[in-house]
Amino acid sequence: MLLDKPIYVTEKGIIELEAELAQLQTKKRLEIIERLQNARGGGDWMDNTEHMLVEEELAFVDGRIRELQYMLDHAQLIEPGNQDNIVDIGETVLIQTNGGELEEYTIVGMAEADPSEGLISNESPLGRALLNRKAGDEVVVTAPMGDIRYHILAIRR
Repeated sequence: MLLDKPIYVTEKGIIELEAELAQLQTKKRLEIIERLQNARGGGDWMDNTEHMLVEEELAFVDGRIRELQYMLDHAQLIEPGNQDNIVDIGETVLIQTNGGELEEYTIVGMAEADPSEGLISNESPLGRALLNRKAGDEVVVTAPMGDIRYHILAIRR
């Protein structure tokens, strides 16, 4: 995580992060610790592959807990309202590709980004290109296969 950068999150996103954190702290971590204790009881732990795998899983979960706590501690709530009709974080943008395809994306912070669900990060190439633009604007995103042009059709909260 980069320090000094706010983590933009919707109200729904905060609820989801808090739920994941609670699940990891109150259930998943305890299950792993129990499995770790059982693996230790299985003989020479230095040669116990299961023990090492469970320790790695615990380290991963502990890392995710720290990451979630950091995100929640540095979360900046995305406030509703688009009085200026300029694309901002938290808004949904209807765009059209050069090929005529319509695509709709909601711009969110990295913590909530899920392109398969239409949620793109404000730090992604398309997200950055759309920010501070308005309906009617054309944006260009540079991709490995070349520049891709999008026409902004509508912005909504």
